[in-house]
Amino acid sequence: MNKLYRNILQWACIMGALPFFFACTKGKPTSVNPGSESTTTGLAYNEDGGFEVNEFKGQPAGPNLRFIEGGRTTMGSFEEDLLTSRDNLERTVTVASFYMDETEVANIHWLEYLFYIKIDSSQEYYESALPDTTVWAREMAFNDPYVDHYLRYPGFRYFPVVGVSWVQAADYCKWRTAVVNMNLAEEAGLEGFSAESGERIPLETGVVLPDYRLPTEAEWEYAAQALIGTQWMDENQTHQRVYPWDGHSLRNPYGKKMGYFLANFKRGRGDYAGIAGKLNDGAMITDYIMEYAPNDFGLYNMAGNVNEWVYDVYRPLSFQDVDDLNPIRKDGFLDEAKGYDYENFNSLINDNVRVYKGGSWKDVAYWLSPGTRRFIEEDSATSTIGFRCAMIRAGSNY
Repeated sequence: MNKLYRNILQWACIMGALPFFFACTKGKPTSVNPGSESTTTGLAYNEDGGFEVNEFKGQPAGPNLRFIEGGRTTMGSFEEDLLTSRDNLERTVTVASFYMDETEVANIHWLEYLFYIKIDSSQEYYESALPDTTVWAREMAFNDPYVDHYLRYPGFRYFPVVGVSWVQAADYCKWRTAVVNMNLAEEAGLEGFSAESGERIPLETGVVLPDYRLPTEAEWEYAAQALIGTQWMDENQTHQRVYPWDGHSLRNPYGKKMGYFLANFKRGRGDYAGIAGKLNDGAMITDYIMEYAPNDFGLYNMAGNVNEWVYDVYRPLSFQDVDDLNPIRKDGFLDEAKGYDYENFNSLINDNVRVYKGGSWKDVAYWLSPGTRRFIEEDSATSTIGFRCAMIRAGSNY
């Protein structure tokens, strides 16, 4: 075989391999890079009258949200069951990744909400959204200044909103969803949609967020534990947590703030903050929503300050009834309300009571543990319950 012939043969081999080489380097289609044509029909995308595939770079970042990577965890209370309720026994569950507000919703956020719904909603709806400021009133306490000032005085702007029922919090989530998505749609150049029309922006556009909502009890408890900070080697955790931080102590063991409490809570009968000149947790009522160190997920005040509404209907047997993947109780399925004799006042349980968690400025330390749980009617409001929003991570299998 002469030299010229060998060169021609080698060149032919190289040219024949090029299509295969480029096919390999092009890569497989993905949600972010779907390619220019269908892999099943061969039809081109985004041609005149053809199937439209919009640009997609992943779920947009929502205001104030922190990403919570999901995984396996042990739900349940690690504290002694002082009330002998046995309503949150330990069990292993898996929680899918989601997003959660890094802070509680504050007074300034609720005032913004009231401002806009007063413009574009009925007077009846506006009045239904007003927090109950009388939750501060007590016959035997001089809390009158909080009744008048806590919600609207500028000094309390970034303190958690209270006096808000579960129903009001759920309505806020719906409003926030509409407003945030309208803003994202405008930034993306989408036209023809308005908050007033109530028309949903198509999910196929890829520019809108899933719904803001209250977190499930499992999501809230998982996010509060923040066990991502206890990982060791492969799928091992060095320890569980009684509180959203390490150790059994309620005080900071390190640095310049050594000895100061790590959350805002009631230290004992009549002791809300310590003594003058050395106020320890620094708050006799609620506190700034970014006070105290965040947990390992970057979430502030997952213990203390205010209790927080979660989505779940309360049942004492939820721990044995709900699924072990993304558990939630939406109603009385498998555990009907009629079994609790609410009508004859032999129980406080019905399908309109919701779980709240986290402990508050008025609670002793026992309630700061993520596994503890209490419940109250969904249309009730107190000076010790606020909330934060959550959101699914769309298009994800973990």
